[in-house]
Amino acid sequence: MAAATAAKVLVAARPWAGPAIWLAAFLAFVLAGLLLPLRLPLGSYYWDTAVYLDAAQRIREGQVPNIDFFAPVGPLGYYLVAGLDRLFPNAHPLLAANWSLLPIALPLLAILVFHVAQHSRGLALALLLPFLLFASLPINLHEVYPLPGFDGYGHYNRHVALLLYILIAVLMFVRERALTIWLVAALMLTLFLVKVTGAVAGVMLVGYAVLTARMRLRDACLAAVAVIGALAIVDLASGGLIRAYIDDILTLLKLNTGALLPRFLTVASFKFEVVGPTLVLIGLLVYSSWQARPAGLLSWLRELAISPVGWLAIGLLALTFFETQNTGSLEFIGLWPILLVLLLDWRRRNDSLRPVVMLLICVVAAPSAVNFIERSARAALGAPTYLPLAVDNVGKLGRVSVKPEIAERAPIMLQHYARHQPAYADLAATGQKPSVTLYSEIDHHAIWLLEVEQGIAAIKAWEHANRRELNGVFTLDFVDIMNRLLDRRPPRHVPIGIDPKRSNPQLEAQMIESLHRTDAILAPKCPLTSIRATIFKHFAQTLEGRSKVALAPCWDMYLKP
Repeated sequence: MAAATAAKVLVAARPWAGPAIWLAAFLAFVLAGLLLPLRLPLGSYYWDTAVYLDAAQRIREGQVPNIDFFAPVGPLGYYLVAGLDRLFPNAHPLLAANWSLLPIALPLLAILVFHVAQHSRGLALALLLPFLLFASLPINLHEVYPLPGFDGYGHYNRHVALLLYILIAVLMFVRERALTIWLVAALMLTLFLVKVTGAVAGVMLVGYAVLTARMRLRDACLAAVAVIGALAIVDLASGGLIRAYIDDILTLLKLNTGALLPRFLTVASFKFEVVGPTLVLIGLLVYSSWQARPAGLLSWLRELAISPVGWLAIGLLALTFFETQNTGSLEFIGLWPILLVLLLDWRRRNDSLRPVVMLLICVVAAPSAVNFIERSARAALGAPTYLPLAVDNVGKLGRVSVKPEIAERAPIMLQHYARHQPAYADLAATGQKPSVTLYSEIDHHAIWLLEVEQGIAAIKAWEHANRRELNGVFTLDFVDIMNRLLDRRPPRHVPIGIDPKRSNPQLEAQMIESLHRTDAILAPKCPLTSIRATIFKHFAQTLEGRSKVALAPCWDMYLKP
């Protein structure tokens, strides 16, 4: 009795030792970030974030993802960003996209954490704090460009990584059947609606839980029925959204062909600091288990499968599979709950291998945390010395800052591209870009923002001079942000985030008809790249009968009569 009273007094004196205070502090941090008109340092692939604003505009105009426009991922992320965009109109697009999953993920995480806290508040914090760290800022663990900035790409991949982290933690630490069923169902439903490859990785993990009796087959079936039932309700309520999403998935499978093995090797190479030590740790744990094996090979294999080393192996496989479909993510943070189980197990063991195992656990976990903190700190500490771009017409998308040399270089390069268009057209004809790493370069996205600024100003000037307001536009580029910035109605049935190699389906009658009703089709050309040239060629038939207007040095407009 006295011990229990002492424990309560200690907890009251140390509120920071409980999960509630950390969740509250994190929520306050997020709300402040969404409410304040922040200016953030520009990072790689910033135009990926602009795709979410394009989606928000389409949804605002009544379009339904996958039904009214082809999308390379699930509809949930677009709806969540559209919701945050409406609730927090000053929110920076980077933060809105990065935190859009939190309204779903944080409640699920809180349920898990408070369940675990009933037995161990320290363990609950050990599950909570890594999630809050990795969810805090738009930072990927793999750096694609050496200059610091917040990553403009990989938002939905980070969302899936965070969901898989929670799913693995649920399978590792929840022992109440009903709670496990509903958490697994909610997480699998969310994974499917965010990105189908995340759901495939989740199925691998849940399937392994059934095989190793960590989750009953009946319970897994109940979770699956709940997911299918929820998807059926969504499909009926939306007029076929889920069926359209499945059709888009099948289209993507046709567009994205290629061997899977090279992708595994690619993941292993750029994340070797995690994959390599994990494989060594698995080998060492298998060796340790073999040394203490019971009689019979089958018994040893069964024990190995249900042990943490079995989960470490399946976790590595499932997460690696997901990363083969990605560009930019919080790679392999889902291993952390499994490493936590190993840590709790091996710290009590009297085994000669204990120091090496403990060291390897740290070696596997440390790179992710160190990379995230280091990249976040570089972006935040460098920001005060950065300069804003002169992009007044781009709205909150233009609330970015860059190094002074980039601020000086970007307008010069925009003028250079405009003056030397034949040279870049010649380069594009060979299938080459001005730089091999063009789209990951921060200065390229600064130039792109200036190009968009020029286009918006030119459209407004043209409309004023001709006393005609365009009913909408379509941009022959990766992202079509013009309708959002002009507050116009985007055409229906055209893809979002056009990548000729991954997400540009064949023209269909309804797509062509929608574009024929659109007043203007825009062709950016500073610089003309092979991808822009491919997109132009793909949509060439929709330009027939239109008059070409030299709108600005970096823009041609194809105008409907």
